[in-house]
Amino acid sequence: MLKIGIVGLPNVGKSTLFNALTKASVPAENYPFCTIDPSVGVVGVPDERLDKLAELSKSEKTIPAAIEFVDIAGLVKGASEGEGLGNQFLTHIRETDAILHMVRFFDDPDITHVHGEVNPVEDIEVINLELILADQSTVKNRRERLVADVRMNKKDGMAEDAALAVIEKVLLNGKLAITAEVTDEDKKLIKSLNLLTLKPILYAFNGKSGGQNLSEATDGRAQKAYDYVKSIGGQYVAIDARTEQELNDVSSEDKEMFREELGVKDDGIKDLIRGAYSTLGLITFFTTGPKETRAWTVKSGSLAPDAGAAIHNDFKDKFIRAEVVGCDTLLADGSWSAARDKGDIRTEGKTYETKDGDVMVFLHS
Repeated sequence: MLKIGIVGLPNVGKSTLFNALTKASVPAENYPFCTIDPSVGVVGVPDERLDKLAELSKSEKTIPAAIEFVDIAGLVKGASEGEGLGNQFLTHIRETDAILHMVRFFDDPDITHVHGEVNPVEDIEVINLELILADQSTVKNRRERLVADVRMNKKDGMAEDAALAVIEKVLLNGKLAITAEVTDEDKKLIKSLNLLTLKPILYAFNGKSGGQNLSEATDGRAQKAYDYVKSIGGQYVAIDARTEQELNDVSSEDKEMFREELGVKDDGIKDLIRGAYSTLGLITFFTTGPKETRAWTVKSGSLAPDAGAAIHNDFKDKFIRAEVVGCDTLLADGSWSAARDKGDIRTEGKTYETKDGDVMVFLHS
């Protein structure tokens, strides 16, 4: 299951977003929101296609894809050196697959900013610098332990040290490790280090309904933030965590009306999850039948056997073929048998690249 750590400076809305996410979880027998500890929760991913497929198949159960969110306490300047229990917080981030970086995007004199004024670019740089400094220390320590292997010309040790040398140069220039030009093989060699800045980062610009949002200001702070995130190869979404939390106490029928009154046009939670999927390069495929309809998450570009492995290792190791139809096509045809009669169900082999929205049946030995 994908694990995303919510990070940011103190008082930027991390816990508010976490609470909004937990309340917005999709009811499902296998993936209700569950608290593993006070700051960890599993949230079902909303997907209208899943509900439509379940209705088509008259499924007893509907199981969405799931994401685990971790609410990590606010980082402060000096966290990489242990300030504010920094070492403990950095360890929590290290255990995640990706980072959701919450950034305050509104002015409000009643809500204290840790640095006295709201400047999104500076706030991002503070957190990124702490992550970079922590990675510098990790890489330096690892390279010191590889010295003997390099001296003895051990192939694996030399390859790992070479990859780390490239990353160390980038880190010492104050840049994120994810910007380093290293191969997928290099990344496999250093995977065990769990480098913080090698993780995908999605920036969430947290506004406030009725507040002085930077997106509506004319002082250029918003545009500078957009440009900065783009310059470091990142992606961002806009969200109003407080409003999303409040809207979760409103019935589905009344949500749109309240959104209009509050001036919040889009569903921030769905946008955030879509942004997370995009940042991580994820897609969803489905299995459906009378017993259950279920959404599965895999990396974009996954071949059919790898998609099968999301269900069970046997589906990869003993893969023969997969029967595949697009979700929209299946829904338009009205049933699996009708789709088969129309020739819409394809038989695909080991080299088939799974597409977002595929409905799949795996055949194995």
